[in-house]
Amino acid sequence: MNEINWGIIGCGDVAEVKSGPAFQKVPHSNLISVMRRNEEKAKDFAKRHHVPHWTSNAEDILNNDDINAVYIATPPSTHLTYALQALDADKHVYLEKPMALNALEAQQITNALNNSTSKLTMAHYRRKLPAFLKVKELLNTNSIGDIIHVDLQVLQSKKELFVSDAKDNWRIQPEISGGGYFYDLAPHHIDLMIHFFGPIEKVHGLTKPTNRNVNVEEIVNGIISFKNGIQFRGIWNFNAAEVNEKDECIIYGTNGRIQYSFFGSEVVLKKNNEEQTFSFINPNHVQEPMIQATVNFFLGKVENPCTAEDGVLIMNLLDELKGCKH
Repeated sequence: MNEINWGIIGCGDVAEVKSGPAFQKVPHSNLISVMRRNEEKAKDFAKRHHVPHWTSNAEDILNNDDINAVYIATPPSTHLTYALQALDADKHVYLEKPMALNALEAQQITNALNNSTSKLTMAHYRRKLPAFLKVKELLNTNSIGDIIHVDLQVLQSKKELFVSDAKDNWRIQPEISGGGYFYDLAPHHIDLMIHFFGPIEKVHGLTKPTNRNVNVEEIVNGIISFKNGIQFRGIWNFNAAEVNEKDECIIYGTNGRIQYSFFGSEVVLKKNNEEQTFSFINPNHVQEPMIQATVNFFLGKVENPCTAEDGVLIMNLLDELKGCKH
């Protein structure tokens, strides 16, 4: 295999800018076909992005012998079905987060992967963005001494998150999303914690549901203990006042701290009464670096940039923080 020829299942908002065009930009990668249930929207996407083929039926991609890799960018409720079908068709998989509706489904995907000859990478693309590569570098070089604890605050306003009607907003329909905005946004945060600090020892979470649906979280308060002794405390509030909105993570060490935003492009290093700010410019298509790493992994050139096992671990953590028991 010298080229990765892609089919996209679910060419919606995420694929429009964040990921879709990148499949045509990275070396040894070609976007062959796109699928969306709405035929006109699939056709429009293909025309605007110069994709040779389009379809409203996922089987057209899964049965296409010219396609050897599938990007699954549908809502989580169909991740299990499409991932199993793609693996059964001997195609590699690049799978959007969260991995599935819950940890049980995520484990089913991993079991199928282990019984196949295909490869799978999770689309936790922030691992490859310049700001978070810088954080990883600062941690690896012991820039703030031994890490003691991490404090995360994600406060988003109801006006921003619940502006659309529930019938049109799949992210607050747990049967489609898995569990509201916590399942949509928290995988970004938790994945980087795993990427930075390694294996987990203990997890404890407290939640408050929304008035609209007891299965959709308004507030999640979580504590994670890593096996290396690092303590994590996170608060997710999806009903904050606009004046209180915040997206901040602070990593505290014995000699200073590292501060950043998950949706920003700056990293602040504070130590010895001095402050240094590192500013970065993200690529136009933010998933491009991760897609490049994924292509190289599928071609056998590098290790997996984000494994299925990491995806299962994140799903387990989401479920545990929410208080789900399997």
